[in-house]
Amino acid sequence: MENRVKLKVLGISYSQIQAGAYALILAQVNGPYRIPVVIGASEAQSIALKMEGIIPPRPMTHDLFVSFAHAFGVKLEEVFIYKFEDGIFSSELTFTDGDRTVTIDSRTSDAIAIAMRTNTPIFTTREILNETGFEMEVQENADHDDDATDLPDGTDEEEIHTNTTPKLENYAVEELEKTLDRLIEREEYEEAARVAEILRRKRNSQ
Repeated sequence: MENRVKLKVLGISYSQIQAGAYALILAQVNGPYRIPVVIGASEAQSIALKMEGIIPPRPMTHDLFVSFAHAFGVKLEEVFIYKFEDGIFSSELTFTDGDRTVTIDSRTSDAIAIAMRTNTPIFTTREILNETGFEMEVQENADHDDDATDLPDGTDEEEIHTNTTPKLENYAVEELEKTLDRLIEREEYEEAARVAEILRRKRNSQ
């Protein structure tokens, strides 16, 4: 258990890494790290509805799954994000009926949607946190100009928001790290998730 890190759902934003997808932001409990997970539109809708406390007129797939499990006395004990490979997170759901405990594989987006409906804890490994997470520090002083973002030398703000991924991939690791820090400070998680993914690929290629 020492290697496990507890997570919570922080929010959802539109993903600029993959068209038509969304970025689910998971936060380290009692820690500064955030993990962006790219999910599909239907899963994002399901998670967003739960976050907003909206009850649809008819149960969605995840609601139906939870109702089915409860009807047969099955409880979800934990969600464990145990692997990150080729840009994809893999998760396990551990269920029990009091007599048997069963662990099954799941897409991370489905696992999170179900966990939110059952108040189930979510965990990952410290290795995955270090590999995929980005750190957000609480700033005591906000003396900097809120209308300005520090960007790599020779880059204006319009470029960082409008240029395509290949342009960002031309930045050095140090420049990407600096850009990522500034985006996180401004809580621009959509752009931060995109920069974090490019930074991860560049580090892996070194």
